[in-house]
Amino acid sequence: MNITRLVTLEDAPALAELLRVNREFLAPWEPVRSEDYFTADGQRAVIEADLEQYERGSKLPHVILDDSGGVSGRITLNGIVRGPFQSCSMGYWVSASHNGRGVATKAVCEMVRVAFEDLGLHRVQAETLLHNVRSQRVLERNGFVRFGMAPEYLNIAGRWQDHVMYQLVKPPSAAG
Repeated sequence: MNITRLVTLEDAPALAELLRVNREFLAPWEPVRSEDYFTADGQRAVIEADLEQYERGSKLPHVILDDSGGVSGRITLNGIVRGPFQSCSMGYWVSASHNGRGVATKAVCEMVRVAFEDLGLHRVQAETLLHNVRSQRVLERNGFVRFGMAPEYLNIAGRWQDHVMYQLVKPPSAAG
C-alpha cells in the first residue's frame, strides 16, 4: 500500500485544517506564511500552482497518508531537472500527531523509489536546518549522505538560516 499519492484539489480543505492545527509545530521549520496560506482557498492556490509545475515535469507534489488513508503531511520532489543533471530536491513535513512514528521515513523511501524507478532520476537532494536532527535521521535511514552545509540557504521562520545538505545517488544496481 502506498503511503503517498499525487495531491489533488480535493485535498485543499484537509491540508488547510492540518496546517492550521499544526501551525505552531511547523513554524520553526517553514517560511513565514500569509494568513491565506492556512485556508482552503489558499491551499487550493498552492495545489493549482504545484499541479501546473507537475504538468511541466518540474515538480511531483504528493500528500502523505496515514493508516486510514487521511492526509498527514506533504512530500514533494521540487526542481526536477532533466538532461545531464537528472536531479531534484525533496521537501516534506508531517503533522505533530504523526511525527516520530516512521511516517516520514516511509514517505521518503517511497518518493526515492519513484524518483529513481518511475522518473529515472540519478540524484535526490534534501536540505535540513542544522538543528533538525529528526529530519536528518529520516534522510540517513533512507541512505542519504551529508555532503555539505549551505550558509543562509533558506529564509525559514523569518530569517536566513544555514542548512545541512544531503543527497542520495541512484545505486549502480538501480541505474538505467
